[in-house]
Amino acid sequence: MPELDYFVADVFSSTALKGNPLAVVMNTIGLTTDQMQAIAREFNLSETTFVERRAPDVERAEGIRVRIFTTQEELNFAGHPTLGTASVLKLSAPSALVGDTITLRLNVGPVPVKFAGDGRLFGEMTQPDPKFGETLNPAEVAELTGLDVAGFDPALPPQIVSTGTAFAIVALSSAASLADLSVRHNEATNWLRERGARWFYVLGPTGTTEPDYRARMQFYGGEDPATGSAAGCAIAYLVQHGAVAPGRHIHLRQGIEIARPSDLFLSAEMLLSRVTDVRVAGSTVLVAKGQLFLP
Repeated sequence: MPELDYFVADVFSSTALKGNPLAVVMNTIGLTTDQMQAIAREFNLSETTFVERRAPDVERAEGIRVRIFTTQEELNFAGHPTLGTASVLKLSAPSALVGDTITLRLNVGPVPVKFAGDGRLFGEMTQPDPKFGETLNPAEVAELTGLDVAGFDPALPPQIVSTGTAFAIVALSSAASLADLSVRHNEATNWLRERGARWFYVLGPTGTTEPDYRARMQFYGGEDPATGSAAGCAIAYLVQHGAVAPGRHIHLRQGIEIARPSDLFLSAEMLLSRVTDVRVAGSTVLVAKGQLFLP
């Protein structure tokens, strides 16, 4: 039987068994899409990535080919799989580094991940420039998310934003209102997809405490410990609407409600009235490795 090496890492955490778990399957050239999807269902994590190594000159020019799967579908882009896969490559295949950066060639295009130079597995990905979609009716959003519209920030209308995967960003006046989140998934899925988005990403400021923001993202009937792609959309949205100054670094925490605390560090710039240089950073810790035996 073919044998494939794999790693399991916890992303957006420096402590094992926290953050968002990720399976990374190595050297998967030759696997079909159906096989990748079946392996992702076998791991049963929010995402599994598949690393397809190519000739060194191709990788230097284009990046290391990586595909991302949930248990149900392939994604063009996702944040914690990007950061986690680059971190696994830094540990297991350090020749993948060009200076202090590993570039992954995802379906959405090349995404660089730059690592701190102090030996830690702390990486910062630069996401594609954001695309801002339609603003959404707060009353409809409230009905679909179980939130009270009175808890929405009146200065920040819900809006669809994408840095590779489109989310409906919902800004609350206070992180305390996150406790009421209860997405009606069946209705929300159709409603969002009609508008070009996939899921709600809800966040609110914490006031004078750390971190600066807390967030939640419920999907597939469950909850995501950390959503790096959505966090990139969120910081782009906050900078676009003037809630966060360009270049300011903020600390966002997710996963508290499901006992998987995750720490994300975000920033974005503004250039000629356009949000750019969207960055999402965090730590990764390796927790397991093994082999897959395939028929």
